[in-house]
Amino acid sequence: MCGIVGYIGENPSKEFIIDGLKKLEYRGYDSAGIMLYTDKAYLKKAKGKIYNLENKLSEKKLNNAKIGIGHTRWATHGIPSFSNSHPHKSNSGDLYIVHNGIIENYESIKEILIKKGYKFYSDTDTEVLINLIEEVKKVNKVKLGKALKIALNSVIGAFAIAVFDIKNPHEIVVAKLGSPLAIGIENKNFYIGSDPSPFLNFTKRCLYLNDNEMAILSMKKGLILRNFITDSVINQKVENLKFEIEQVEKGGYKHFMLKEIFEQPKNIIDAIRGRILDDYKIKFSSIESHIDKFKNANRLIFISCGTSWHASLLGEYYFEELARIPAGVEYASEFRYRNPIINENDVIIPVSQSGETADTLAAIKLAKQFNPFLFGICNVVGSSISRETDSGVYIHAGPEIGVASTKAFTCQSLIMLMLSLDIGYRLGKVNDEKYKQIITEIKKLSRYAKKVLEEFDNIKKIAKKYKNAKNFLYLGRGYNFPIALEGALKLKEISYIHAEGYPAAEMKHGPIALIDKNMPVVVIATKKGSYHKIVSNVMEIKARGGKVIAVVTKGDTEIKKIADDIIEIPDVEELVAPIIANIPLQLLSYYIADFKKCEIDQPRNLAKSVTVE
Repeated sequence: MCGIVGYIGENPSKEFIIDGLKKLEYRGYDSAGIMLYTDKAYLKKAKGKIYNLENKLSEKKLNNAKIGIGHTRWATHGIPSFSNSHPHKSNSGDLYIVHNGIIENYESIKEILIKKGYKFYSDTDTEVLINLIEEVKKVNKVKLGKALKIALNSVIGAFAIAVFDIKNPHEIVVAKLGSPLAIGIENKNFYIGSDPSPFLNFTKRCLYLNDNEMAILSMKKGLILRNFITDSVINQKVENLKFEIEQVEKGGYKHFMLKEIFEQPKNIIDAIRGRILDDYKIKFSSIESHIDKFKNANRLIFISCGTSWHASLLGEYYFEELARIPAGVEYASEFRYRNPIINENDVIIPVSQSGETADTLAAIKLAKQFNPFLFGICNVVGSSISRETDSGVYIHAGPEIGVASTKAFTCQSLIMLMLSLDIGYRLGKVNDEKYKQIITEIKKLSRYAKKVLEEFDNIKKIAKKYKNAKNFLYLGRGYNFPIALEGALKLKEISYIHAEGYPAAEMKHGPIALIDKNMPVVVIATKKGSYHKIVSNVMEIKARGGKVIAVVTKGDTEIKKIADDIIEIPDVEELVAPIIANIPLQLLSYYIADFKKCEIDQPRNLAKSVTVE
């Protein structure tokens, strides 16, 4: 879970790489480093934020470097430190590497290299990899590209790498297996990034490497793309990126997370655009083409992690209610290590914001052995999940930079509702009246989101009141239970307050023992579904001295009499309500974390795209 940036071309590279690292800092931020080449290689590293590295780059000669690789790290092997930060160099000092991923068999390779006289100065698997490449290059008397191909066939794990050889300073070689890597192309200039955000200002022409692919980026020969397993030459289509640099900048907001929360009315419109027609019909071409797969499905199996798992759980509820297809939700990290029962008539639905989540991709590869239909739901166009699945949909939330997912969860949830409604209607499980009723509500969803965001002052006051709490409990029933889980996760992620989400009825089976005057309980109590059961739960909390923050339907009077604090949302259809109820919980978490002066966009120990196990 690291950010890679690189450049080779006709222009100075230092400013591009530093700016690119800042754009990728959400992927890792415990240390950073850069290698710049002019007449020789200059290696600079620093523990901590990018500005610590930037302060070490004042030498004027570095401004002339037209080749460079940079890295911002989230620690896997070895603590955050100068020696463990990237780039790493080989023992000879000829080769330099930046790496995202994990080399699982690095210890056995390291033992072999030590016997051959190699010395190691870090705790990382990456230093082992660069010295393996050097050993292969030396023994086989080959150039860097060939050495890389041989070396990568002997390692186990996941990687995106960029490697530079000072003895051939006209090229950078990159390769990918499991971890993402994008190449920007503009005339004789080649840009490298873990995602395209570093080079959006310079080119929209982008090539995403697939697994087992390597590219030689050469000032003399241009781009050479090969499969490092088969050694075959590949002709891959270069894509034209459609998003703008403004989408990955703060735009005047204090944090990316706050910006992304307030972007949601627009994101909802983007997710709906072209999918709800003027005649109140939903249109997903991927569903039209594959409706028989859902019609004949034994069951749906969602595989996902973190926030995407919560959206998947909501999807399970939606699909069983509207499409009447049995559904289940699996943690990808557990699914891949079980011996799951998968049949050809199952539909596997991987869900991921980045489309690069390592555990989810591994679960896809496991599922493929049983030949089910794979239908992906992700945000990033061209990501690995979109390429590994048979079909699917993009959620169109736009780039999400804040580590704690907000707008992606909202768009995932909305897409789940639209997909299940579309399939249910096509299968005759939803009648015309209900179909149009829900679509009418979906079309108003952006306006509802704006209304909720207008309540930010009230939510901010509530956040200030509870900012010193040590524990929170979140409760919801039915469709609101996944929202309780997601609300608790957001608070944990960015404020470091312990929080748990529970089905409201389960409170009596353990969590009620924790409730006292110091325990705030967030209750999602919209006036739909099991409302009176929720009222009873609120009474039970108050009887034990607990503090209740209730998310209620506008105009509610019953809970308002007994709750300590109230957040109102518009009166919406039952299936739409959880999507709206989630937004004030995002704001509550944000403002609590801001009052606590936490690192909101870059919370400790977390990274945005979990591309390692």
